[in-house]
Amino acid sequence: MPSNNSQLPESVLFVEEGLELSQTTLEEAEELFSVVEANRDYLREWLPWLDGTNSVEDEVSFIRGVLEEYHRGDGVHYAIRMNGELVGSMGLNWIDRGNRGCGVGYWLSEEHTGQGIATRSCVRLMEHCFDDLGLHRFVLEAATDNFASRAIAERLGMRLEGITKDREWLYDHYVDSALYAITAPEWQSQDQD
Repeated sequence: MPSNNSQLPESVLFVEEGLELSQTTLEEAEELFSVVEANRDYLREWLPWLDGTNSVEDEVSFIRGVLEEYHRGDGVHYAIRMNGELVGSMGLNWIDRGNRGCGVGYWLSEEHTGQGIATRSCVRLMEHCFDDLGLHRFVLEAATDNFASRAIAERLGMRLEGITKDREWLYDHYVDSALYAITAPEWQSQDQD
């Protein structure tokens, strides 16, 4: 099993024909902002960062930040592309090298939900984290009432480890969070079933 913990995540992950995760670049700021802007009301239900993303310049600043995280080995941010079209984003919001763990976050444009895109993208990212990066634990957190994201975690065979009270401030109220996780041996045993 590869265990080069200092290795950075790949810049492009091919999920399947027509679906890929590609590391977000500064050149994509306008396109990314356009998708966020078109889905602002939809995304606002569960994502707390929309009030700070009001212009292409805000998106540029965000991308600069995630590129710095990437170069430090602390995370990576991908554009989810379906047949070349940017339909959302997915990333490792944190990488804990010492404990060989990571946490995923993602969003899709409303018109691309319900098609299994996030689930298939998570599968590919998990494979990369476990097989290529030598990570041991993969975490997904979702608001307790975000049933779509919780269903993804459950489809992936992740175990619910607990509910965190008032985990995140969402504009004008706190939301509780469901914490799901899976370890590399658990993931690999699923492949053999």
